[in-house]
Amino acid sequence: MAHGGGPGNAGADRGADRGADPEAVHAWARLVRVSGALVSAVEADLKAAGMPPLGWYDVLLELERAGDAGLRPVELQARLLVAQYNLSRLIDRMEAAGLVARAADPDDRRGQRLRITAEGLRRREAAWPVYRAAIGRHVAARLGPGEARTLAGLLGKLAG
Repeated sequence: MAHGGGPGNAGADRGADRGADPEAVHAWARLVRVSGALVSAVEADLKAAGMPPLGWYDVLLELERAGDAGLRPVELQARLLVAQYNLSRLIDRMEAAGLVARAADPDDRRGQRLRITAEGLRRREAAWPVYRAAIGRHVAARLGPGEARTLAGLLGKLAG
């Protein structure tokens, strides 16, 4: 993943850099690196506690929020912002583990709906204390009073 051009990238299309001042390029590179490091740290904490990966947690949380109606795969994909082929493989593994179930979609005979199973709910609930502690250790402990709110606000601006 490219983190930005620079003096060593003289052959690059200079028009692509318009509006990206050095501070914005630095912020982008930092955001990408910090995000990756934080996700890795949280993943390690979950794994050490015998919990499913973070991606599994996100799927389980979205399916829990959807309730008994469940979600169509395309709806889940939109909520998670993952590629369809990645989601299909992830759901296959989670179904094999007994955490999610597929059922025919009553509104679309060719479609299916995904639902969290009782075991999936149990695992999601068991993972939350570990996940919450990891967020506390890797994020909250490093930010001063009000900084988490400021950071969330800035990230919200980037999200659109």
